[in-house]
Amino acid sequence: MIWELPVVALRNMVIMPGVTMNIDVGRPKSKRAVDEAQSADRRVLVVTQKEAATDDPMPGELFEIGTLAVIKQVVRLPDNTYQVLVESQERVRMLDQVPGSYLRVRVETLDTQPGNPDELRVLMQETKSAFEEYQRQNKTLRLDNYQLEGIKTLTSAGALADQIAHHATWTLEEKQAVLDTSGEQPRLTLVLQHLTRDLERFNMDKKVAGRVKEQMDANQREYYLREQMKAIGKELGGGEEGPAEVEALREKIEAAGMPAEVKEKALKELARLERTPGGSPEGTVVRNYIDWLTDVPWSKRDEEILDIVRTRTILDDDHYGLDDVKERILEFLAVRQLTHKPDELDEQGEKKQRTAEERIEDSELRAPILCLVGPPGVGKTSLGKSIARSLNRKFVRMSLGGMRDEAEIRGHRRTYIGSMPGRIIQGMKNASVVNPIMLLDEIDKMASDWRGDPSSAMLEVLDPEQNHTFQDHYLEVPYDLSQVMFITTANSLQTIPRPLLDRMEIIQIPGYTMPEKLQIAKRYRLPRQLRGHGLEGRLEVTDAALQRIIEEYTQEAGVRNVDRMISKLARKAARALLETPWEGVKTVDAENVPDYLGIPLFKPNRMEKEAQVGVAQGLAWTSVGGTMLVVEALATPGTGRINMTGSLGDVMKESVQAAVAYLRKHATEYGADPEFYKNTDLHVHFPDGATPKDGPSAGITIATAVISAITGRPARMDIAMTGEISLRGRVLPIGGVKEKLLAAHQGGIREVIVPKDNEPNLQDLPESIRGELKIHTASNVGEVLERLLLAAPEQPVSPPPTLSKPAQPGASS
Repeated sequence: MIWELPVVALRNMVIMPGVTMNIDVGRPKSKRAVDEAQSADRRVLVVTQKEAATDDPMPGELFEIGTLAVIKQVVRLPDNTYQVLVESQERVRMLDQVPGSYLRVRVETLDTQPGNPDELRVLMQETKSAFEEYQRQNKTLRLDNYQLEGIKTLTSAGALADQIAHHATWTLEEKQAVLDTSGEQPRLTLVLQHLTRDLERFNMDKKVAGRVKEQMDANQREYYLREQMKAIGKELGGGEEGPAEVEALREKIEAAGMPAEVKEKALKELARLERTPGGSPEGTVVRNYIDWLTDVPWSKRDEEILDIVRTRTILDDDHYGLDDVKERILEFLAVRQLTHKPDELDEQGEKKQRTAEERIEDSELRAPILCLVGPPGVGKTSLGKSIARSLNRKFVRMSLGGMRDEAEIRGHRRTYIGSMPGRIIQGMKNASVVNPIMLLDEIDKMASDWRGDPSSAMLEVLDPEQNHTFQDHYLEVPYDLSQVMFITTANSLQTIPRPLLDRMEIIQIPGYTMPEKLQIAKRYRLPRQLRGHGLEGRLEVTDAALQRIIEEYTQEAGVRNVDRMISKLARKAARALLETPWEGVKTVDAENVPDYLGIPLFKPNRMEKEAQVGVAQGLAWTSVGGTMLVVEALATPGTGRINMTGSLGDVMKESVQAAVAYLRKHATEYGADPEFYKNTDLHVHFPDGATPKDGPSAGITIATAVISAITGRPARMDIAMTGEISLRGRVLPIGGVKEKLLAAHQGGIREVIVPKDNEPNLQDLPESIRGELKIHTASNVGEVLERLLLAAPEQPVSPPPTLSKPAQPGASS
């Protein structure tokens, strides 16, 4: 019989005839097939696809034999999928596809071919017996008595084959082979073959398990006899370690250069190891302890090269900019060069070991431990590597991010199974010298919980007064860390405990300016990426293109994303080179950047040129550098309410209140209604409302916008400003002057106002930019408003609603 049926393709499952089960339908074509079947005779073809990864299978990608099923129930789930209860009826063969928006095919039912009744009767009996044994031995198949009894009572050979194939834990291909087989007797024979094969495998597994158990019993007996031999050896005073091995350990202890008290303890543990029975857990613990004592460096050190000229050259080669940081590092090393004492030789011509008192004296002459603080991607870790290279010392990096367990620093005591030294001692073992440079990365990311406070354990490590006798819980002997040069890094000082912060000298690494990022990208990142992508000598990226990448595709203090974007551009160019090769050198300019990197992710700040009422141009300092900040103020008739929007912090809200209080005091000076705070609502808004904003440096910007809105006098937008405001109208100093002025210059502004007290900070500004900026200093709000506020227009487009009398034209104070 020929049917025309919608198709539901199945992944990783085969539905046999005579089975009722739920299937999940999620693909659009399959859901459309279910809907069409429901609207017709509810018949559908369920057929297995050959490859489970195929999302939209065609008839050629499906098995030829499937099952005609009737849809009994459809449940639409919240995730927009169907749970369909189907009752499979008979095997069918696909003929051809019917054109349509979903998969629909013509099928023919397959005739049942009964075999010899006598042979089928015997075959069914054997198959039932085999399946009963199969389900008993198969640990992954669990049938209840009702299901098992139902299979035993089947009288149709085809139905028996289909039910067993449905329940068996066979592969998809094996079940499909049963479905494809024509005739009841061949199909049942195939099922019996699979069951017999599995039963043989189960029996083989039992035999193997039995042999393994016998072997384990033999091993246990051997272990018991060996333990008896060890006990006899212990009674006779012997140990497991042979004389040669004990002597080898003794030679390692003698050659390690340990202090006298440590050497004494090591020899004591070695004598204990000799008396320990072989194979006992205690012997393993003692052996591991001696290995650690001999592997940790006690006297071996690198020959340090103290040459600040060499160090300056290496720092300049590895890092662009960061002049303040480099100067501080060179000062640090200059002190070490002046206070360095050459090694003294003994009578045999060997280096004399310094006493603990001499090491303490050396530590007092050293500069404090450095802590490099700055945003991600500015080169803190690579600075540590450059210092190690310039001094010719081993470099060890230890990440402290997420560390919560004090034992990570001090180690575990030997009473615990699997105990080992802490990360400090492990780092010293890896360095194999007593004077490495150890970088403690992300020291601000340590935390504490019930396992202890690792930051408290770091107090001893980073204190020159204490670390010459550092105590690790595993070693249980003092270890000298005074010759280690510690450098720590952090993104923020807020989470570092005060006692720990007091032991370090802070070196702030600010974010890179735009010119610095351009030079870093041009000198370091771009050549490295071109070499890494095989484009050296084939691709050239102009400065304008790099400038656009920095401005429109990254927004960060460091240069990590700049590196990623250059890498992405290089990958695109490498692919283009292989697809459409070019001759010579291809140039990527600013207008070509979107072809490689797509739509720009950020919009550079640009100044607004026209003077406006209630709007002022400010400058802000963020974690990714300076930026321009527009402040908008709107005065409307009301009852004196003040609304502040733009995701503001408490400090910025207080700046708004201070500006309003100042205007109430000086309202008549600027042509405002003295009673404006009673009959005017003021709304102050900071655009880009999704970004949190806080800090006092927008004080004079807020005051300018508020006074402009109340008086109706336009404020110049070609002048940017920054500074904190007091209730007396004083302009107080702020931070981040260099970054803010660079942002103003980049945004096209050539005239800025900064607090008078910040005038010394202008020396940090690059000379090339300082010459293009006209910088005004102000000590009070009057000076700022005199320069910014224009006269009110005679017929303003939207006259201030709060004025009881016309604004005074020409007011300039």
